[in-house]
Amino acid sequence: MFKKTTLKNGLRIISVPQKNAKTVTVLILVGTGSKYENKKINGISHFLEHMMFKGTKKRPSLMAVAETMDRVGGSYNAFTGQDYTGYFAKVEASKFKLAFDWVSDIYLNSLLPQKDIEREKEVIIEEINMIYDHPMNYIGEVLWPKLLYGNQPAGWDIAGTKENVLGISHKELVDYRERQYTPENTILCVAGKLNSNLVKKLTNKYFQKKEKKKPIQKPKVVEKQKNPRFLLEYRKTDQSHLCLGVRSYNIFHPKRYTLDVLGVILGGMMSSRLFIEVREKLGLAYYVKTDIETNPDTGFLTTRAGVDTKKTEKAIMTILKEYKRISQKKVLNLELKKAKDNLKGKLALALEVSDAKASFYGVQELFEKKILTLEEIFKKIDKVSANDILKVAKDIFRPEKLNLALIGPFKEKTKIEKLLKI
Repeated sequence: MFKKTTLKNGLRIISVPQKNAKTVTVLILVGTGSKYENKKINGISHFLEHMMFKGTKKRPSLMAVAETMDRVGGSYNAFTGQDYTGYFAKVEASKFKLAFDWVSDIYLNSLLPQKDIEREKEVIIEEINMIYDHPMNYIGEVLWPKLLYGNQPAGWDIAGTKENVLGISHKELVDYRERQYTPENTILCVAGKLNSNLVKKLTNKYFQKKEKKKPIQKPKVVEKQKNPRFLLEYRKTDQSHLCLGVRSYNIFHPKRYTLDVLGVILGGMMSSRLFIEVREKLGLAYYVKTDIETNPDTGFLTTRAGVDTKKTEKAIMTILKEYKRISQKKVLNLELKKAKDNLKGKLALALEVSDAKASFYGVQELFEKKILTLEEIFKKIDKVSANDILKVAKDIFRPEKLNLALIGPFKEKTKIEKLLKI
């Protein structure tokens, strides 16, 4: 069970005790990410995340920040998405107070030293280069959002462009943090072996700051599509990488759990339809997987695969065939049960550890302002029927909704583009 408390300044605290756990995780989630940026400062959320580790008043250098956790074998990191930014530390349970102090220190007291900004720009540029050099990641993280959403925040690279990164100033970082990192825009989630009274005591010690500024609100995502879309990036690669999928539902849609089950049936497990067809029967790919992403304002289903360039068309046609099949014929009860049990099993396994638990509860509160327990989610999954799967598949798998991003040594796109219009 979990406990939620809201301070007078608007900060929300989620406590998730695990009696038999050996660890504890302290996670801070801030409701800001790349969707909140404008064109000039695209990449600033990610840049700020990097800079928050460069030193605080108490720990005045990156070395001092890092050594605090390294000395106790803690796992610590940060992450930036389109809708949120997070900072966490996971430690052996007896080191809870240290982890709490460390995470709160980074969030509240980071100095953002001017001397480190120029050097960190080069680090981030190398991160951008690294993603580009891994087409398997680049196509999903950069090309796919660009294809779906184009020139708006939802379609921009979370890390920004190299030009933008080089142009971001110290003042812009400070102003953005002051505007976005406010108590009402922040969630503190603690999960694992913990003492609720100690959580309350530490929260009152560190997080009583009041903030009058209102955070920037993200612009509404514009989604317009009347015809299939195709984005090709030419590269002399030994293997072609593709993302083929459709726009679907956000987290508030009543059929979001149906969509999750549908994704598992198509390509979410080793015995899924696409894994068997694309890899096992036809030998077209090493990796093939269907992913579902549901966010507060956007959502999509996409199948990713790395295929023999000479067999790219065959792979695309095979995926499209499975999309068509599931939208025309009801899944059998045995296959439906397998997918639901798989989805529930993976959720249960993931939530055995404190860091996953913190994220599970914290992200729900951040996005939806309400929290479902694992058991409540299981009940929603169990209610999904074969008719539900068919209706959702018919709704999303329409020719005019198809999107294909492709990286490979293709100079002519017409032939492949025609496959989407079948």
